[in-house]
Formats: sequence, structure tokens, C-alpha cells
Amino acid sequence: MSILVTGGAGYIGSHTCLELLNVGYEIVVIDNLSNSKLEALKRIFELTKKDFKFYQADLLDKMTLEQVFLENNIEAVIHFAGLKSVGESIEIPLHYYHNNITGTLVLCQTMRKYGVKKMVFSSSANVYGIPKNVPVTEDSPLKPTNPYGRTKLMIEEILSDLYISDNNWSIALLRYFNPIGAHESGRIGEDPNDIPNNLIPYINQVAIGIRDKLSVFGKDYDTHDGTGVRDYIHVVDLAKGHLKALEMIIPTTGIDAFNLGTGTGYSVLELIKSYENATSKKIPYTFTHRRPGDVDKSYADITKSNKMLGWKALKSLEDMCYDSWRWQKNNPNGYNEKKEKN
Repeated sequence: MSILVTGGAGYIGSHTCLELLNVGYEIVVIDNLSNSKLEALKRIFELTKKDFKFYQADLLDKMTLEQVFLENNIEAVIHFAGLKSVGESIEIPLHYYHNNITGTLVLCQTMRKYGVKKMVFSSSANVYGIPKNVPVTEDSPLKPTNPYGRTKLMIEEILSDLYISDNNWSIALLRYFNPIGAHESGRIGEDPNDIPNNLIPYINQVAIGIRDKLSVFGKDYDTHDGTGVRDYIHVVDLAKGHLKALEMIIPTTGIDAFNLGTGTGYSVLELIKSYENATSKKIPYTFTHRRPGDVDKSYADITKSNKMLGWKALKSLEDMCYDSWRWQKNNPNGYNEKKEKN
């Protein structure tokens, strides 16, 4: 029996594939490589010495998806595949709705056809929108503020309706906070296309000399130092959360949502300082305008994940920063693709 990992060549997907193989699962990966690299999968094999099947295909390609289920004995699905840039989703919302939601519908229809009713879904803390209170619990209001977040919430609602219609399904909705870091080997990590959307890849590019300085969006937030506070979680801790969710859903039925974070909030300036301490690299920065929709502070209440999944993030902020830098230092051009300074 195999675990199908959609989007398995991506940042979080690749780290999860590595952890799955390390503990003895067989995996099958499907990825269209639109925002990921084949090299990531080669390095997973290099690190684990375990082979796995890979299909380069889109979830919108129903024929290939059927082929995946016909050719493999799939036990459960971990569903990462989807577009994930908040800013881009505002610019091209129809593309995000079509890709993320229709892709998931095709996946669920195919799973149902082949009697596979176990899923771990990659959701996001974006579903909470601007939280009224922190820490954010799973029962907090769900009010996403951008198309990307709305696709995640709509998929959560689709999966909930699916379970209501057929109680044989077992689904875990994992709401991530801010994944950063990289595998301790320095062989797999986050390799964004073009300008990074996330803070740490941007800091990495400043540290390695691809960019001159970091732009910090806003210094007038209602926080202790005026910069936004977020819950940063090491990607390996996050990957292990998926394994715990998988262990829970395989023998049971039901649907439930879980926050995956550390439960601690750090400001942008604290993150920069921690990065400098961990790496001995100076990160020049300038303040610029706030981005629309950015919240003052957001960090997770992780009581439910601790209790029901038996999971807890173990790595420190300094671990996250150092592992991010190790990845960047070892892979100055990411997965072998040359990046020009701009």
C-alpha cells in the first residue's frame, strides 16, 4: 500500500516525502512542476536510498490521475498540490479558484471511484483572516481576506460536505502557520521562482548576495517593536505533523482541523536578529509600506494538535534560521537554476 503525495516535489511536500520514506511508508508522487523542481525528488532518493514512483501531471488531468490509481495500490492521500501566493491570487483569482478547487474536486472524485477515502489536506492559517484574538484556536472565525485563503476554506468546506455525505471518509485539515527552515542535510529546501513571497527566502537571498537588502513591510503594527508578529515553524516539524495526521486518519473515520505551529509569535525584527545570530550574516533592511491585509499578529494555539495528534514542534527559531542558511549556502542558485541579481 502506498501514500499518494500530490505536490510532492514542492517545499513542504518534498520534506514530507522524505519523512514518509524514512519511517517506512511507500509513496507515489504526482506534481506538475509548475512551482517545484524535479531535482528535489532526485535528492529525496539520494538521502533515503528508497525508490518511488513519480508522475509529472496536473490534478486537472483526470486521465493521468486515473492511471495513478489504476497502477498503484493507494491507501491514503496527502494533498499539497495547489497554487499558494497570496499576492498572485489577488491578481489572477480565477486561475487560483480553477486550479486549487477544481483540482481538488477531480482528486476527490477519483479517490471515491477507487475506494480511497483517507486524506490529509494541506490547508493554511490564511483561513482565519485577521484574527480578533491570539493565540488562534481551530474554533476561531474563518474569514480569509484573499483568494488564496478562500480557496483553502472552500476546499475545507467541500471536504466537510463530502464526509457528511459518506461517513467512511477520514480527513485531517492541517492549518499551517509560517513554514521556514530546510532539511538538516542542506540538500532540500525552499527554492522560490522569481521574487520570493516569503520572508526567509528573501533574507537568504540578501545573505547570499543575490539581493542588496530586505524590505520590511510596515513598522507601525500594534506589536512590541512595530513589525508584524508571526508563528514560524520548521518545515521538518511540519512534515512530521503530516505523519502524525496520517497515523490518526488511517484507522479511523471523521473530519477535523488542526493548527500546526509552535504557539509562539516572533516579530520580523526578532526573526532578522535570530538569523544574524545563527548565521553570523548581517542582514541590511529598510522599512517600506504595509501590505494590504497584513495583520498585526497571528500565532497558533496548538493544544488540539498536541493532544489529538500527539505532535509538537521541537525545533527553535535559531534552528530554523540556521537550517535555512545552510540550504542557501549549499545551493546558492537553488536547485541548480541560475538566478540573476536584481
